[in-house]
Amino acid sequence: MTKATPSRRAILAVIGNAGTLPLQVTETAKKLGCLAVDAGFRLVTGGLDGVMAAVSEGAHESAHYQEGMVLGLIPSYSSSQANRWVDIVIPTGMQLGRNILVVASADVVIAIGGGSGTLSEIALAWQLGLPIIGLSDIAGWGEQLSGQVLDDRHSQAIMSAKTPEEAIQTALKLLEQPRKEPGNIGSGWIKSHVAF
Repeated sequence: MTKATPSRRAILAVIGNAGTLPLQVTETAKKLGCLAVDAGFRLVTGGLDGVMAAVSEGAHESAHYQEGMVLGLIPSYSSSQANRWVDIVIPTGMQLGRNILVVASADVVIAIGGGSGTLSEIALAWQLGLPIIGLSDIAGWGEQLSGQVLDDRHSQAIMSAKTPEEAIQTALKLLEQPRKEPGNIGSGWIKSHVAF
């Protein structure tokens, strides 16, 4: 079972829209980043602009912020592509494949809005058995999938939160729940669909 230990901070992945954001989304993401660090989380994002930059900036505004609290796993090999709020840049060179690294690094995932990239990260987090929270007041996949069960792989729905405060409180509660390691994700499909 996976759970953060006293010697390791829990990691919160925040996923969502890249590019220019409406002011409400920027402010929500910044608030979430600040509250996450206040609550003892370390943050991981895809390291670029949009929600990734706003949540990273918010983390720096926490009174509990320390160097190294914000990780950015960027899709290219060029560290200079990371937003200026990322403390530790990990240039994966994996392009879209870096999405799995972002969510696999986390103990909990929060989705703020989001397009197709966020949708892929939600699906990957679901397959890994990670708890997922969608902000229900920000349009996008995080909002659309809040309260939904994606398939029979898990019975717990994607959680819904209206505010950054509610999202962080929910994330802390989800950390307390035991979670099985995903193991070989494809093995169940292989055993049930392929004759040996």
